[in-house]
Amino acid sequence: MSNTVAPLYGLLLSGGASQRMRQDKAALAYRGEPQLLRAWRLLEAVTERAFVSVRDSQSADPLRAGLPQIVDSYDAIGPVAGILSAQDRFPDAAWLVIACDLPLLDRDTLHHLIDARDPRATATAFASNHDGLPEPLCAIWEPASHALLHQRYVDGSYCPRKALIQSNAKLLPAAGDALDNVNTPEERDAMQQRLESMA
Repeated sequence: MSNTVAPLYGLLLSGGASQRMRQDKAALAYRGEPQLLRAWRLLEAVTERAFVSVRDSQSADPLRAGLPQIVDSYDAIGPVAGILSAQDRFPDAAWLVIACDLPLLDRDTLHHLIDARDPRATATAFASNHDGLPEPLCAIWEPASHALLHQRYVDGSYCPRKALIQSNAKLLPAAGDALDNVNTPEERDAMQQRLESMA
């Protein structure tokens, strides 16, 4: 078995339906910039190659069309569709996967994750600030995680967090509020107020 560390690619998940927000979360502006573009700049700066994960119906969307894309090749089963599609396309890469609804995520947090990466683990992830469980949507998924995720997909289990719990993932201490996400209009209003107070 090779001891070569897999190259680190980036995957920005933007294929969600944003049902609770009632509008495309990726297009929401924080500090004057669409969240998708802000997250893209963070990811592109710390990985060898980066891609935006999209559903087929989103690929021509003006916000996403100008960025390198990986189109979901699995049914609409949530974030794992994007992760599996990326792993299928570049099976020898590890993937730094981030969600597009993390307005407080910063480069220092991503550097901390990358510096703590354990290529021998299935994945490297932060513990949740809220419940201590692994955070799958700001995590590094190693190539070895594909077999686990795919078997769970075949079995009808689509939760990436549960996949991390069941694997030998390396779990890092919580990253403060950097991974606080925004899912509803009320949460967005509260986040805007937080950002204004931090300005």
